[in-house]
Amino acid sequence: MNSTVQMSAPVALKKKHLHEKHGHQRHDDYFWLRDDNRQNAQVIDYLNQENAFTEQQMAPLATLQQKLYEEMVARQEPKLESVPYFKKGYWYISRYDPGKDYAVYSRRQDTMESAEQLLLDCNERAQGHPYYQLGDLTLSTDSMLMAFSEDLVGRREYTLRFKNLQTGKLLEDVIADVSAVVWANDNKTVFYVKQHPETLLPYQVYRHKLGEAICNDQLVYQEQDDTFYVDIYKTRSEQYIVISIDSTTTSECLVLDADKPMAEFVSFLPRLRDHEYSIDHFQNKFFIRTNNSGKNFALKTSNSLLNHSADTWETIIPAQDDVLLEDYELMQEWLIVEERQAGLPILRQINHHNGESKVLSFNDPVYTVFSHYNPEPDTAKFRYQYTSFTTPATVYELDLNSGEIKLLKQSQVMGEFNSDDYKSERIWVTARDGVKVPVSLVYRNALFNNKNPILIYGYGAYGHSLDITFSSSNLSLLDRGFVYAVAHIRGGEELGRSWYEEGKLLKKQNTFNDFIDVTKSLLESGYAAGDRVFAMGGSAGGLLMGAVINQAPELYKGVVAAVPFVDLLSTMLDESIPLTTGEYDEWGNPNDQQYYHLMLSYSPYDQVKAQDYPNILVTTGLHDSQVQYWEPAKWVAKLRALKTDRNQLLLYTDMEAGHGGKSGRFKHFQDTAREFAFILSLVN
Repeated sequence: MNSTVQMSAPVALKKKHLHEKHGHQRHDDYFWLRDDNRQNAQVIDYLNQENAFTEQQMAPLATLQQKLYEEMVARQEPKLESVPYFKKGYWYISRYDPGKDYAVYSRRQDTMESAEQLLLDCNERAQGHPYYQLGDLTLSTDSMLMAFSEDLVGRREYTLRFKNLQTGKLLEDVIADVSAVVWANDNKTVFYVKQHPETLLPYQVYRHKLGEAICNDQLVYQEQDDTFYVDIYKTRSEQYIVISIDSTTTSECLVLDADKPMAEFVSFLPRLRDHEYSIDHFQNKFFIRTNNSGKNFALKTSNSLLNHSADTWETIIPAQDDVLLEDYELMQEWLIVEERQAGLPILRQINHHNGESKVLSFNDPVYTVFSHYNPEPDTAKFRYQYTSFTTPATVYELDLNSGEIKLLKQSQVMGEFNSDDYKSERIWVTARDGVKVPVSLVYRNALFNNKNPILIYGYGAYGHSLDITFSSSNLSLLDRGFVYAVAHIRGGEELGRSWYEEGKLLKKQNTFNDFIDVTKSLLESGYAAGDRVFAMGGSAGGLLMGAVINQAPELYKGVVAAVPFVDLLSTMLDESIPLTTGEYDEWGNPNDQQYYHLMLSYSPYDQVKAQDYPNILVTTGLHDSQVQYWEPAKWVAKLRALKTDRNQLLLYTDMEAGHGGKSGRFKHFQDTAREFAFILSLVN
């Protein structure tokens, strides 16, 4: 990559630190890199040294990196606009103006020909801030007031503000550390979710009346169990406000009449361990997605606000062993159901009155389809979005009665893109225990020769399914001969809830085995050359990368680990760190000796050993609240000390960003260009 080494790799100081649990000792020589305040001069200096080393090592790639960035930007539509939608007398639209990084939100009354009313220009709001992220943007019931929240650091700590849309003026009400907000129907009362100041856990719900002092806001709910997260929303009917309380395996909903904001929330159904449910309300009944009769969820209804048992609910869609019920949309005459079968999403419409059922069909071997924004339920027009490896994001409008489909918008890829030049596939790989794992692939037809370089992406956690979408950035790899693969390994939910359960807790090793077995199979099947295999994952996917290169480093030429969760045991033993307690049902609670030793067996940081490792690029953000920056920093320091190879090991810390990387429409392409340049430089 760089034959003339001008700067030695940073060597982190070793400072003795001992963790002891269950009679077992762990030496953590790089514990000192943790600084919760992110102000320790020695720590900042070390991170800057790593950044300088990375910059120097990648200097010969500056031209390639800039070319990649320019390619990615050039494929974007200069002016990007959403599909307008109509709600309560107004047409709403968001757009990105040419050259601007942030969205502009506006509306027009009655028709799209009316004068534009500016709601929020995020470019103006972002001025002077190295990072900007808009959170909630929600209007009062009469559409005359707007609540919006902003994060200016990257730690997902949002500040809530209000705007009078009749005067265009911001109100004096400002509330910090808010994760969600919803309006009552009186157009002057809001309920908001407050985050814990240390753990950032959303755990309190307050009631605020506009114009009144924030210090007088009423606490209406506080969750005492720190394994649960709190959220708040309004039902489809706009008749109820719902506080949703969820852990990894258990749910509870509290309900309030939106016309009576001073009343008290009541429990729809008290929580019961391992019962997950969520509710909506429409046409005078409650709809409940529940796993009480099957792990892949059923859809049921109830006419009662207070429920003592789920057994009394009426079943609309029963739970099925081979079909996962993921979501649903309530329309006037039709119920739209989002399901997943054999790893692929399904969009099905069911008539409320006669039970007639229709399924939309698609031609791509792998794709993603889901409900678009449909704010008005009293219509037969339903919008959905479709995308695949070879099809840019496309919004359609379906007439639920006639079946007529109308194209509303397809994202443009500027330049010479032709979807026919690319081929996507879905294959199944048999893992070492006989289980078949789905893999999605895409490549450029003319460049496929069974000796291609390949980039394999994985995640495998939290029941998160890796849906296949179009990526204009990935064209920069495909057009250089790469095969791009997504391994739908256990720990995700592509094949239903059992697929998730088989890749968590005591069965977590299945996730890593699947990824390794997929890699080997792709090589054996001729999808790539053995010396041109690359892997990538972020967050929990970064943990996957760390575990895989500890267990099978010889398979990979290079690995990119973005914001990687690699110091699993230390984090899960520290309840002061955001997300820790809420994830005991995902990874296990290491205060339990059985889980401690299991987590120790695959924790990437703890299992670093004296062996050859592939080329590695690690990225993180100083202000990351999901995976603290010190995890990848410690991991890289330990890898440097123990690895026996001469391959690249680079750490890049974005000193102005958090878990999601750079903010803005174009800035994040800088991160992608860095990662792709690193990978391309290693292709023989």
